[in-house]
Amino acid sequence: MVAIAPPFVLEHSYSRQFPELAFQWQAEPPSNPSFVVCNDDLAEQLGISLDWLRSEDALNLFSGRSTLDGGETFALAYAGHQFGSYSPRLGDGRALLIGEGIGPRGDRYDLHLKGSGRTPFARGGDGRAVLGPMLREYILGESMSALGVPTTRALAVISTGEAVRRERPLPGAILVRVASSHIRVGTFQYAAAIGDIERLRALADYTIERHYPTIGDSEDRYLALLNSVVDAQAKLIAQWMLVGFIHGVMNTDNMTISGETIDYGPCAFMERVDSRTVFSSIDEMGRYAYGKQPSIGQWNLARFAETLLPLIAEDPQAAVEPATEVLVGFQQKFDSYWLQGMRQRLGLVTEQDGDESIARDLVTAMSDRQLDLLTTFRALSTELRGQPVDLGDWTLRWRQRLEAEGRPLTDIADNMDAINPVYVPRNHLVESVLADATNGSLTQLNRLMSAVRNPYVARDELLEFSMPGPIDPTYRTYCGT
Repeated sequence: MVAIAPPFVLEHSYSRQFPELAFQWQAEPPSNPSFVVCNDDLAEQLGISLDWLRSEDALNLFSGRSTLDGGETFALAYAGHQFGSYSPRLGDGRALLIGEGIGPRGDRYDLHLKGSGRTPFARGGDGRAVLGPMLREYILGESMSALGVPTTRALAVISTGEAVRRERPLPGAILVRVASSHIRVGTFQYAAAIGDIERLRALADYTIERHYPTIGDSEDRYLALLNSVVDAQAKLIAQWMLVGFIHGVMNTDNMTISGETIDYGPCAFMERVDSRTVFSSIDEMGRYAYGKQPSIGQWNLARFAETLLPLIAEDPQAAVEPATEVLVGFQQKFDSYWLQGMRQRLGLVTEQDGDESIARDLVTAMSDRQLDLLTTFRALSTELRGQPVDLGDWTLRWRQRLEAEGRPLTDIADNMDAINPVYVPRNHLVESVLADATNGSLTQLNRLMSAVRNPYVARDELLEFSMPGPIDPTYRTYCGT
């Protein structure tokens, strides 16, 4: 295996400092890799040359056929509660961290390969990934980024040139993932289980420096870390709810400390408003249903808080009360972020006491009528332009509330169109695109990406991408492992 030096710096600050959390391991290189997609927009944001991104060196590095100078790549260790049950040793079963880049603004990011072969954490899996799920992660990540939702993203998807056995042979693929970091709630659970409080403290200090440097001088820095992560996750999950996104597998190993969406497995966008909506094939009890995401987020954060108790106070029992107070504050933070987002979607700039009732009653009206969340939001601006929307008495209440804004209705409608998307990767579209891509055609993928990367501007030639799909109670999404 040849070592190369890319035209940008890659470091290993996390892996060097925490060898017990990052196991040195090498990829299983594929026989005939080739690029399926390259993310030029992301590359430019990271300061990566587009010419290099499409080079043989980049292909070899991202497929695992070559390594960086020094030759080290790492499988990350973490634990996690999966559907409520604790697993003490999970980790990257089919993924490797190849290094940390530094963007043009000095932001540190991880470069991570998904589907690069078995690792010590593989737990019986083959370590491979198939093209469809890797393209799903690419599509969803780009859509969420365009919607302003914090997210990991794909720099590239690579065909391995090899078949992977699932229910049937499918084309293999590797995803090149970019994340602010891969530190998760499950990372802290794994570190806490080791029992070395100074290593746990070092992990917390590293996390603060990397993600929340403004709290570094705080007297109660570890309580401040908990509060910062609670705030980041409250905001993130509120944003999920506002666009109808269902993660599908909110295990603690899938909750980042940075507040980014990660691991787009059995995720989907809700087609009709129903808090009970579940798409994930493995969520048989509805634990991670659309309406339960805020409470599950708070539950996961409680597991994070448990790991920090010995850092918050010398006597962990003395830390329970202040940590609990921070956790209880999650709901207020979430409600505030959700209401702030709803005001924007309803064209409200000022704040009045009855706004929350108007917002929640709209959700109830949509649920009662089985309306699509995003097309209903978008239709409200057309209502202001003279095309009535039938939402019963709610419409009159909303129009009366808008009078207090003191702005022309056309201006309000324009502002609403800038926050209410026309395009998201709806389930039937994604399935069709992935089926075509699996059969070798990227035409529909490219059209869908054109839509979701510019989600607020309606275009006649992309009309089919703006419409909700058929109601199918049997539709399920899968992890793709």
